[in-house]
Amino acid sequence: MADVKLQAVAKAYGETRILHGIDLEIRDGEFMVFVGPSGCGKSTLLRTIAGLEDITGGELRIGGRLVNDVPPAERGIAMVFQSYALYPHMNLYDNMAFGLKLAKVPKDEIDRAVRYAARILHIEHLLERKPKDLSGGQRQRVAIGRAIVRKPEVFLFDEPLSNLDAALRVRMRYEFAKLHEDLKTTMVYVTHDQVEAMTLADRIVVLSAGKIEQVGTPIELYEHPDNLFVAGFIGSPKMNLIEAEVTEAAATQVVVRLGTGAIVRALVDGARARPGDRVTLGVRPEHFQVGGDSNLIDTTVTFVESLGGTTHAYCAYPGVEDALTCEFDGRTRVRAGDSLSLQLPPDACYLFDAQGLAFQRLGVPA
Repeated sequence: MADVKLQAVAKAYGETRILHGIDLEIRDGEFMVFVGPSGCGKSTLLRTIAGLEDITGGELRIGGRLVNDVPPAERGIAMVFQSYALYPHMNLYDNMAFGLKLAKVPKDEIDRAVRYAARILHIEHLLERKPKDLSGGQRQRVAIGRAIVRKPEVFLFDEPLSNLDAALRVRMRYEFAKLHEDLKTTMVYVTHDQVEAMTLADRIVVLSAGKIEQVGTPIELYEHPDNLFVAGFIGSPKMNLIEAEVTEAAATQVVVRLGTGAIVRALVDGARARPGDRVTLGVRPEHFQVGGDSNLIDTTVTFVESLGGTTHAYCAYPGVEDALTCEFDGRTRVRAGDSLSLQLPPDACYLFDAQGLAFQRLGVPA
């Protein structure tokens, strides 16, 4: 196993800069996930660690060794791509053994490595089959097995589940978590799916436009986003964001007025806020409560999704780009056209300044 350290790592194609001075430490044995929208640089960052892209600035170390100019095959890494890239004329055993055969590893050692990987991935009974006889999930397991037999210090995964259907992706998330638990090897995983990130990661790196917006555990990012970008990206359904103006500010709370005139109190550190400041109020869908005697806003339901265990109600409200999304218990009965008075618990409110930076929250709802 090994840690991975990036110091001021940059990547440019001519005058076009893709990565802007990335500073990051991935701990030995950690499962680190890179997330962000398309074009944010997450796959490029992964490929620089792999050595498939040359960095144009900074230092990259794996296991304490500077690897800026070290070829991919000598970095102690193994990479699993979005496409399985299996040899169709070979059975599973030979697909996993092929790289070791090229390296002239002894046959008995190859056999032990392949059967160990097959056992870890629960594909021992499939070793004589060819890729065309396998499901998508089984093919992905073979691709992972091909990486395991190399006994790398670091595993790199580039959106490995994106070609699978929704149900299989859920199952494979469990498989990846179990794989990390069994191997205890450093893993770096790229995905655009934040649900994958939240369920798999020890820590998440949120990227935007080639820069790191925030690094933290899934719950840290969810409860304490540093800025508007992270707040809007992490969470499904995403956080509701409402334009507001500060009316009162103190070290223990900030009171804001919404465009409708509604007054909302947020338990945040308002030491740097001033009356008249333009801010953005954030509320996660599950934190809305129906009724109450304070911190209320009046809305009208425009659309309802009944999902069994939960109900999503979409409500019209001035100052919100699309609609307010409210997540209620599945037994809550609401219909399009209903008027709702929604309470925003002060300890559940987020607040962001005009530059998009978060005010520190002082309360986290139970």
